[in-house]
Amino acid sequence: MGLKVGQLIPNFSLTDQNGIPFKSTDLLGSKSFVLFFYPKDNTPGCTAEVCSFRDNYEEFTDLGAEVVGISSDSEASHRRFSKKFNLPFILLSDKGGKVRKMFKVEGSLFNLLPGRETYVINKDGRVEMVFNSASSSRHMKKALATLKSM
Repeated sequence: MGLKVGQLIPNFSLTDQNGIPFKSTDLLGSKSFVLFFYPKDNTPGCTAEVCSFRDNYEEFTDLGAEVVGISSDSEASHRRFSKKFNLPFILLSDKGGKVRKMFKVEGSLFNLLPGRETYVINKDGRVEMVFNSASSSRHMKKALATLKSM
């Protein structure tokens, strides 16, 4: 099982779809954020999930939160995926699953597929919500509801 509500997230650094370094510490202290781990770019479930975050992105930013997606796909794959679906948030490339392991995100389907897990993290870096489900349709709704209740 992944990190629990109330735990501090580990500090991490990855590159985004444009090759720009992203550090989790850049957001801490300034805004809450949603960090969602998804299996793979351009698959039906993952596309539906990222597009649900895209379609509701303004609600997240209106609540003062940022949205960040993570998968093990390359920066180039993320760049194409982001452009194809006009994503307004960053996608981080976690080659080798280093950050996925730090967050203890378990795989699905007998650990053959990377897991799908969403975190809502407050300004202080503490987990406010964790949702783990292979179903892509509920992640955005759970994250938005949590932010509204904070």
